[in-house]
Amino acid sequence: MTPPIQTITGTSQEPVKTVDRARDLSLIVGDGVGGVIWQRQMPEGFQNWIDGLSPLRLPAVRAILPPQETRAVVTEVCQDANTPNGLHRDWLIDDVCFLADTFVEVMNTPFLQLRFDVVSDDACRKFHVDMVRARLICTYRGKGTQYGVQPDGIEPRHISNVRTGDPILLRGNLWPSRKPNHLRHRSPPIAETGDTRLILVLDAIETLEDPRRVHVLEPKHRISEVRSDDRRSMIGNCE
Repeated sequence: MTPPIQTITGTSQEPVKTVDRARDLSLIVGDGVGGVIWQRQMPEGFQNWIDGLSPLRLPAVRAILPPQETRAVVTEVCQDANTPNGLHRDWLIDDVCFLADTFVEVMNTPFLQLRFDVVSDDACRKFHVDMVRARLICTYRGKGTQYGVQPDGIEPRHISNVRTGDPILLRGNLWPSRKPNHLRHRSPPIAETGDTRLILVLDAIETLEDPRRVHVLEPKHRISEVRSDDRRSMIGNCE
């Protein structure tokens, strides 16, 4: 039997906290907290704009970088994808930079791995905890990340969806705590629905061999040299 899905995320009960200010994502350090969701309102017209774009016009990239390079990388990948210029694209770039700065401050990390994934399948269908210290996920288009409490290793009894546009910060398996984390998450099932999601994923990176360098993981060449037929290789498999 499929567990019921709740489309409203917010409760103040553990292990997920819901906040209305970005700075309160720092509550992730609280005892027993597995995740924090920042509920917010998207700018007027943004959702219609991004939902109406062709998937080929959505930015897609994976890079390891210092946070001050976020704007340059996201701007370049938007240009490569021919994401239409204007107020909505400007807001998207600004928002990614803001979330990156917030994440770096909360996690106290000098570098981050930034992923923009364009997803049209069941990218990560099993409930899991990521092998990272913490991960921030924000779905800009399509259904948001699903999560539930799984204390006994079976399917969560209640599944919730993070709202589109709401960032969620999740503890990973490398979080420095001896207490078990029973919060699990997965990509929402969208295979064969025709839906396309755009998700931002941020992970903390502690060190780089050369801290001045932007490491583009996919594709192997420079972002500006990515052709439209290469972009399918950048679609992510997990969140």
